Amino acid sequence: MKGRSKLRVFTVEFKAQVVQHMMAGESVSQLGREVKVKRSILYRWRAAYQKEGLEGLGRPRGRPRGPSRRNRPVSPPPAGEERIRELERKVGQQALVIDFLQRACKRVKLGFRN
Repeated sequence: MKGRSKLRVFTVEFKAQVVQHMMAGESVSQLGREVKVKRSILYRWRAAYQKEGLEGLGRPRGRPRGPSRRNRPVSPPPAGEERIRELERKVGQQALVIDFLQRACKRVKLGFRN
């Protein structure tokens, strides 16, 4: 298994230069080899540049930061909703038992006929 390499961070100026070369008609494959960046990333940079200009190239990638689920305060559900959840779990468990018993009865009946 390959180890992960360090994350490379490119400046907006570098990205803009590369996008300008792409828009001038240079081969994206050749350009990718020269700057050692995957073609898919180059196309992503070009799309961001065409959509938002230089600001699109400065935008960080990935999931935006925000409060994580662990840090969010959890309010307890109203008492009625908790009771409903409890009863739904119980109905589900009983449905599983009924299904199991029905299959077991079928097997027993088939066993006596043979």
